[in-house]
Amino acid sequence: MESLLAEELKLRHQPVAILFTDEKPEGAARFKEHRWGCVMSMLAASARGFTAVFDRKTTGCMGGQVGLCFGNGYQGRDMARFLSSGPRGDGRGGLGYLESPEVARAYLKGIPYTDISESYVVLKPLGKVDPEQEKPRLVVFLANADQASALWVLANYDRPKGDGVVAPFASGCQSICLLPYAESKKRKPRAVLGGMDISARPHLDPDLLTFTAPWPLFLAMEERVTGSFLERETWQKIRERIPEPDGKE
Repeated sequence: MESLLAEELKLRHQPVAILFTDEKPEGAARFKEHRWGCVMSMLAASARGFTAVFDRKTTGCMGGQVGLCFGNGYQGRDMARFLSSGPRGDGRGGLGYLESPEVARAYLKGIPYTDISESYVVLKPLGKVDPEQEKPRLVVFLANADQASALWVLANYDRPKGDGVVAPFASGCQSICLLPYAESKKRKPRAVLGGMDISARPHLDPDLLTFTAPWPLFLAMEERVTGSFLERETWQKIRERIPEPDGKE
């Protein structure tokens, strides 16, 4: 499936579709069972043209299990101290992302843990998706500040309250799958701006964030390109300073 929006924004990398399925795609990249890996590295690979697949044993880490909607992989682990002050409370062994174990526990309690019925989560370049045969759940854009700004405006195009995008504190994989999937169940789903997880940043280009839209919102945003600000002079001036994608100069 071609994306008019991706073309207009001159995206460096392809949008990535996320699908839930019981059929394992042939030849897809995957982590070895129970071996460490970061979902965001697979997102980066998919944006460059590869298909990746995950099941409950190949999420790369316990956080990946949560972020990919395979249940609560944090159970039985002291994640509150890991996210904050460490096992002894002296900072060693803790990420320092949250002020205290108490704050972290409250945060963890609010995560919308989900255990999907399907066996696999697939990350696939949008250009390889046949919408007649497949129905993605989500679409992820890797966008710089100018491109993310345009996506932000377009996601709010029909929302008088201007609340069409959220940017919650979350792991990288939660911000591209778990949280947007939770949004997809709402009457008016919002997009999720992510990629700010410090642990995930090494797997993304330094200037890019993630912007994930539930499938119905993505389709609506595609339709909004024509007639919107994207055809106006203000955006066109900004578009001129966005480098052409490789191979299109």
